[in-house]
Amino acid sequence: MTDVPSALSRSVLARPAGLFYLAIILAGVSAEAVFRGPLIDFDDPSGTVAAIRGAGPSFRLSIAADLLMAVSDAALAILLFLLFRPVSAGLALAALVFRLIQTAIIAAGLLFLQGAWLLASGTGADEAAAPRALLLLDLHRHGYDLGLVFFAINCFLTGALIVRCGFLPRWLGLGIAAAGAVYLAGSLLRFFAPAALPAFEAAYVVPLVMESAFCLWLLFGRLGTRTAPAARPR
Repeated sequence: MTDVPSALSRSVLARPAGLFYLAIILAGVSAEAVFRGPLIDFDDPSGTVAAIRGAGPSFRLSIAADLLMAVSDAALAILLFLLFRPVSAGLALAALVFRLIQTAIIAAGLLFLQGAWLLASGTGADEAAAPRALLLLDLHRHGYDLGLVFFAINCFLTGALIVRCGFLPRWLGLGIAAAGAVYLAGSLLRFFAPAALPAFEAAYVVPLVMESAFCLWLLFGRLGTRTAPAARPR
């Protein structure tokens, strides 16, 4: 398909994409900041296991929310591919692949959370279970940041597509690319300079703001009147 979609057909793709994006943001933030984050203290394995055991429904809701986020992310990846394919088929396909790799890694990482829950909630869980559960939680956050390396590349590609498409504002594309830079830097710090990560945490406001803006534009924004060029093979 090389025909450039009309504003109406773009809306048919963009509005549900915005809904999936909203589900991703709400589920991702609630899983970490509301349901799971308050229970975990990496300096206190026994206290963390006790907190998880005492707030089992909250911890398991965090897993469900992350699963919803992963499923929504896969759906969003497909819709954005269809939306941007007429702009550049090659770039749109590359963005799809990198986003789906991120989704697969994050979904697989939920097994670490389930393992931590099984250790914390198991009958007769002893002191030895606490460090093992904390190791699984640590592997989960490392796996999450590994997935964000691929998502960062997706952000660079998506940013380029937005800049080139003609039906979304260029500043949005630049902002999504900036979000990708933050994700990439944060992930590299997680693996190679974890002591510097706390000082970097404030930078994550950039992805939160820019991804929220992208979500809202897909839901409610004008999708331009300028015609984008027909699909390019690369």
